[in-house]
Amino acid sequence: MSVRDIPEARETVDGDIDGRTGAPDPARFAAEWEEWHRDKDARLAAEHGFLAITGLHWLSAEPQHVPGAPGSWSTGPEGVAVELDEGTELVVEGAVVRGRHLFGIIPERGGVDAVWQDTVIEVAKRGGHDVVRPRHPDHPLRVEFTETPAYAPDPRWVVTGRYEAFDEPRPTTVGASVEGLRHVYDAPGRVVFRLRGRELSLTVFNGRTPGSLTVLFTDETSGVTTYAANRQLTVAAPGPDGTVVLDFNRATNLPCAYTDFATCPLPPAENRLPVAIEAGERIPRERGPVD
Repeated sequence: MSVRDIPEARETVDGDIDGRTGAPDPARFAAEWEEWHRDKDARLAAEHGFLAITGLHWLSAEPQHVPGAPGSWSTGPEGVAVELDEGTELVVEGAVVRGRHLFGIIPERGGVDAVWQDTVIEVAKRGGHDVVRPRHPDHPLRVEFTETPAYAPDPRWVVTGRYEAFDEPRPTTVGASVEGLRHVYDAPGRVVFRLRGRELSLTVFNGRTPGSLTVLFTDETSGVTTYAANRQLTVAAPGPDGTVVLDFNRATNLPCAYTDFATCPLPPAENRLPVAIEAGERIPRERGPVD
């Protein structure tokens, strides 16, 4: 199967997004999208979700006080440590800790949550650096959040493509929303598809669930109606013949679109699409006026 054999967009695709044949029912398609979008925003604005983060603090060997968190924090050969004041306690993985607590060495993209009163203190490693991010439920960014603006769902933006695995996963270094930070991901392959009469491809990373894929991309709407730095699309596991479905209606903002306290990865250079993807989430109101 060559890229020229891949259907272009929903007008020429015979399957619905879940594999059923026939044109999608517009009302059901819109209702399913609305439910998905509400759930996505609910997770973002959860009590201790990304909108509750009040700061991004980079740790060093020198102990430092972190606004919104108790004690003094540092990192070293043994990993992240906190020295709590007398009478102060944290709950870490269900256990109460007092005095000095060693979180240990945290793996890249890993993290541990410590609970203090109504605050969750995220201890994590990003780009090789240990960080602390307090999450307060009363943070104004969370309290004042309403919803993420988005294009109206349109079946024409559901595209069938083909997954092409690389011979070996390719370590891929990408930038981050934090200047100077780098992330490295293994790219198992790419997806190839046709859109608006053009042959396009996107390098993909492994998704959160087994077999699924994650795409980071920008396009001609980036910085105009959609967030400039990146958008993300989750792709279900390829079919036995490598077929994949890209539903650009479900292209989402990453946390860095809402807060400066995120360390989100940027797309690989080859993932800037030379077309306008007028689908999915738009620039959050938190970043300025939305048309």
